[in-house]
Amino acid sequence: MLAPETSAYRDAMARLGAAVNIVTTGTLENPVGFTASAVCSVTDTPPTLLVCLNRGSRARQAFHEGSALCVNVLASTQQHLSNHFASPNSMQERFATGHWTALATGAPVLEEAVASFDCKISQIVEVGTHSVMFGIVQALRTHATAHGLVYFNRMYHALPHTPAPKP
Repeated sequence: MLAPETSAYRDAMARLGAAVNIVTTGTLENPVGFTASAVCSVTDTPPTLLVCLNRGSRARQAFHEGSALCVNVLASTQQHLSNHFASPNSMQERFATGHWTALATGAPVLEEAVASFDCKISQIVEVGTHSVMFGIVQALRTHATAHGLVYFNRMYHALPHTPAPKP
């Protein structure tokens, strides 16, 4: 069986919906961040997630030099932030939008995010064109009333708010 062409693979992957996130490192004084949809849970013991970052990204070096990353899950009202962090703006310009604080690691945390996963990087594995960063969660913040934002078929889609089921 032949491997699919790159364009066919990308077209098929566009049909895999994903949450839209801003991933950060550094500090509030020297922040670095980018937009990512390639984020997923690895295990809950210890709570670990992974983030994929293109090796050509200008943010890559900061993640390799630092020990922290924070995944900020965007709300349906924050599509502009996704585009802002995916643009060629400087890091200073990127972080001029939104309200930023810090939790356990010191990495920038978006106050208005649906959820924020403040992590210590445990390892980085280079795979093809990307760095796969594994983060062990040190602190969490959630906003239960926010509506989610997903990227599917190369477009943004708002998710309706649904309350968490009661135990």
